[in-house]
Amino acid sequence: MEHERILVVLPHPDDEGIIAGTLIQHVEEGAQITYICLTLGEMGRNLGMPPFANRVTLPEIRRQELHECCNVIGIQHVESWGLMDKTVEFEDQELWISRIVDKIKQCRPSLIFTFYPGHGVHPDHDAAGRMTIEAVKRLTQSERPIVQCIAMTKHSVDMLGAPDIVHDVSDVVERKIRAIQSHKSQFQLLIGNGSFDDPKRLAHYRTERLWTYRFEG
Repeated sequence: MEHERILVVLPHPDDEGIIAGTLIQHVEEGAQITYICLTLGEMGRNLGMPPFANRVTLPEIRRQELHECCNVIGIQHVESWGLMDKTVEFEDQELWISRIVDKIKQCRPSLIFTFYPGHGVHPDHDAAGRMTIEAVKRLTQSERPIVQCIAMTKHSVDMLGAPDIVHDVSDVVERKIRAIQSHKSQFQLLIGNGSFDDPKRLAHYRTERLWTYRFEG
């Protein structure tokens, strides 16, 4: 097995859907995955379609959806850290970086997944990536796990080069889709006006691209 222990640090419930196929494949190989979801996505624009949530009920609904999704993927350990959605960049960075350092030392992962700072599109994505990268930088070189990052900006390839990891997840794509569909309150927002029955749309979910973060020194 290449990676026995994996840590995932993402800000919102449903972010894990972006790399669900990769995570499923790691689980099938026997990996133990710990997922830190920094917020509950309580400021999400979607309340279901037709609406079934409101601003009071949405946080708990999204917590339940998060756990349903992780169950489908097979993630064994899920932690919700309770940061405020859409304001991760304004939180006490030192506090949360230190907590991530502690979690890395506790879990001892050989691989971490997060967003590539500056290429997450959403400010929370970038903040989660920055904090995670900074946490890893504080470890000695011998302690540092590999960090593989999600990059979503249109210019990511121009800025970062081609992704060095391209996973074909065709063998688990149906399970990946079920995981994404667990986020019922956000589901229509995730797929727009399309359907997973559309072959072109389905093809998009068969491949997951990641960039390995290159640390200096």
